[in-house]
Parts: sequence; C-alpha cells; structure tokens
Amino acid sequence: MNDALIVVVSGLVGLALGVGGLLAYWSSQRRRTMLADVGEPSLPEGSVEILSVVGRAYVVVDDVDGVVRANPAAYAFGLVRGHTIVHKELLAIARRVRADGVIEERQFELPRGPLGQGAIVVNVRVAPLGDEYILLLADDRTEITRTEAMRNDFVVNVSHELKTPVGAISLLAEAIDGAAGDEVAIRRFASRLHKEAGRLSALVQDIIELSRLQGTDVVLQGRVVDVNAVLGEAVDRNKLPAESKRITISVGGRSDARVFGDPDLLMIAFRNLIDNAIRYSPEGTTVGVGIRSRDGLVQISVTDQGPGIPQDEQDRIFERFYRVDAARSRQTGGTGLGLSIVKHVMSNHGGEVRVWSQPGQGSTFTVRLPMYEEGAEPDIRPAGPDTEGARSAPREGGSR
Repeated sequence: MNDALIVVVSGLVGLALGVGGLLAYWSSQRRRTMLADVGEPSLPEGSVEILSVVGRAYVVVDDVDGVVRANPAAYAFGLVRGHTIVHKELLAIARRVRADGVIEERQFELPRGPLGQGAIVVNVRVAPLGDEYILLLADDRTEITRTEAMRNDFVVNVSHELKTPVGAISLLAEAIDGAAGDEVAIRRFASRLHKEAGRLSALVQDIIELSRLQGTDVVLQGRVVDVNAVLGEAVDRNKLPAESKRITISVGGRSDARVFGDPDLLMIAFRNLIDNAIRYSPEGTTVGVGIRSRDGLVQISVTDQGPGIPQDEQDRIFERFYRVDAARSRQTGGTGLGLSIVKHVMSNHGGEVRVWSQPGQGSTFTVRLPMYEEGAEPDIRPAGPDTEGARSAPREGGSR
C-alpha cells in the first residue's frame, strides 16, 4: 500500500513538473516574440527586399528620428552611429519631409568621422516610407566631385597660363608695328616675340602630352622597352639647351633589365626630368643621370645643382601648373606641367617618382619602374616602398 502511494505521488509530481516546464517554455517563446516585434519594426511590404538591391546606403528612421534600419554602407559612410543619425543636416531634411510629405534631394559635404579632416560628399534623397517612417538614400559622390573640381581647375589654369604668352605676343606685335622705323627696337621686340612664341609652343605641347596620357592604355598599347635606349634619346634631346648653359650631362650606370610600357611616354618623362634639372642648374655645372636595377625595379635618378626645394613645397611640385618660384619659372621658360607629366607617366606604368631636396643643395628626382620578366604578364601596379629611402637611393651617376 505504501509502495502504491509512493508511485502515485511520484507520478503526480512528475506531471506537475512537466506541465510547469511546458508553461515556462510557452511563456519564454511568447516573450521572445514580443521582443522581436519591438526590435524589428514592421516596414511596408516589399520595402526590405527593394532596399537590399538598390545599391546605395540607406537609413530608415521612425517618427522620433530613431534609426530602425540601416545597411553597412550607411555606417561605413559615417551617417549612422548606433541607432542615431550623426549629422544634423540629415535630421533636418528628414523632419521637413515628415512634416510636408514632399520628397527632397540634396548634396552634402559631411565629416566622415568624429576625428580628423576626412570628408565625404553624398547625394541624399529623402522620402516618406509608409505612414510611420522616413527613408534616406545616400550615394557617395566624393570621387566624382573631386574629379570635376580637378577638371575645372585644369581648365581655369590652362586659360590663365595661355593668356600670358598670347597677350604678350599681341602687345609685342603692336610694338613692332609702331616702331617700323627703328631697327634696334624692332630687333629687340622680335627677340622677345620669339621667346614668347616658344613659351606658348612649349605650353601647348605639354597640354597635348598631358591629354594623351589620359587616353593611353599602357597594358593594351605597351611593349617591351629597353630603358637604356629611351634614356639615351632623352639625354640627346637635352644636349642643345645644356650646351647653351655650358652644363655637362653626366650619365652613369647601365641596366640590362627591360620594362613594359610606351617608349614615347617614358622618353617624355625622362626628358622632362633632365630638362627641369638643366633649367634650374647654374651655368657651368653638371647634371647627373644614373640608372640601375635592384629588387625587381629599374631606377633612374636625375640630380641637379639648383637652389633646392623647401620641405613644405615638395608634396605640391607634382601638381599641374604649380611652381615653387613663379617668377623664376617664367624666367627659365617652364610651363609648370613637366613634373605633373612625369608623375602621370610613372603612374600609368605602375611606377613612381620621388624627390629628395634641400635648399642650397640641389635636388634629386628618382623614378622607379617594375622590370619586365620574360614570359610573364605585364604587371602595371605601383612599385613598393624603397627600403633605403628617397634620399640615399638616387646617388648613382650623380654629380654630388
């Protein structure tokens, strides 16, 4: 009897525990469902699927400006942090759309993060999404805006640079016409006219070469190039201006390695570097040109004995039309495009150009190009960092 009672009691206890466990499970599931409903707001049907394929950063905010949904791009752009829109400009436009119900589209330049000076240009389209939410679609326009600004600056700079020699030629022509009876004056004006015409011709030629660079695909149009031959031609083309200043071009070293690229563009780059060194070196000095191969790279250096370049100017000398000393550049006949062309040529060939300079000690420009390996596909990528640094590398064949 006692055994039967124990069995019955045990059964009742087990049943009670089972029912309790089942009730606890149902309660837990119900609570999870309620939490899920709170964490995942109900957006209009089909909107989530559409947002997943639009290919733009998006943010969905509720009626109190809380972020209820955003994709990784919105966080990467720095538009959202946690569940909050970071920029007050975006909050303002979202509130206007919520109040008016009218779709708005604006372009903003916004800081990318809380630290540093980085900025992002975004085109934002804001529209109501259902009855409760506001959708912000953002498209990154930083690179497009930067390219447009560079193009506009280039057009403005070209126009400004062309005005100077064209205006000078016009004035000199009038002066010659007015001095018809003065042979000495005519000769003086004609000499200056010839100089301005040469400057205009050089500027137009540099602009043409720079435009050609932007339309050349080195991978498709290039071929295997003997750097020694190209460098030798560049030296030959600079012998006449060097002789006019009694400057010696000293060439040292030789490389058996070859590169893959456009020989005409490479010659233009080498010629510009040597021409630049001649222009800024005093009369009766030496311009050093060195070539060597190391670590899979062909390295060409050009050393002058000019006035040198201040440290804070060295990052800008490869910009179009930038001159460290504008008055001296005009006196020497420089166009301000030579180093920009060198930089573009090296970039198109997977190489780089560096400068080492100190005021009063001259300058050394060094270009490095990847070697061509027989049977290998051309690898047009930027060269890696020089382990010896920009100053120590370009000394072979130099004059100092």
